[in-house]
Amino acid sequence: MTHDDPSPETMERLERAEQLKLNGNYNQALGILEELLLEDPENVSALEEVADNELSLGEYRRAEAAARRAIALDAKSYTGHYILGFLNSRSGQWDEAAGRLRKANQLKSNNAEILRCLGWALFHAGQRAQGIVTLERALNLDQDSTLTLCDLGVAYIEVQNFPKSRALLKRALELEPENTRAQECLSAVDRFARMARLG
Repeated sequence: MTHDDPSPETMERLERAEQLKLNGNYNQALGILEELLLEDPENVSALEEVADNELSLGEYRRAEAAARRAIALDAKSYTGHYILGFLNSRSGQWDEAAGRLRKANQLKSNNAEILRCLGWALFHAGQRAQGIVTLERALNLDQDSTLTLCDLGVAYIEVQNFPKSRALLKRALELEPENTRAQECLSAVDRFARMARLG
C-alpha cells in the first residue's frame, strides 16, 4: 500500500484527526496522527496534519520539522510549502516566505488562505502592488475572512489609501465586532488620515 493510496481505515483515522483539529482538539488529533506515523513513517498526509496541528498549538519548530519531512517525501506537498512559508513570514523572512508560498500556490491554486499569506509576504518583501492584488484575490475567494480584510486594510494604510482601508476594516468589525486587530487598525486609519490632512 503506497501513501498515495491509503487504506479506508487510514482515511477514516485521518478524517477523525481532521475533525478533532477543526474542533480545536489539537492534542487529541496529534495522538491519532502519531499512531499513524508509527505504523507508516512515510504517510505524507499524516505529516501535513501534524505540521498543521503543531502550528495551531504554537509549536513552530515541530511544525517546521513535520512540514520539511512531508516535502522531503513529496515535493508536491502544498501544505508543507504553505506551512514553511507561513513560518518564514512569522520571522520576517519575507523573500523566503514569498518563494515558499508561491510554490504552495502553484501546487494548489485559488486557495484563499495561501493567497492571503502570499499577498502579505509579497507586500512586505517590497512588491507592494503585487501583494495588494494577491490579497484582493484572496478576498474575492473568501469575502468573509476577517484575517484577509485586516491584512488588506493594513496594506492600504501603508499605501495611504485611507478610505479603502477604512471600508475593509469596518467590514471586518461587522463580521467580528470583538476583533481587536480590526479595532486598533481602524483607530490607526483615522489617526493617519488626520495627520495626512494636517501635513
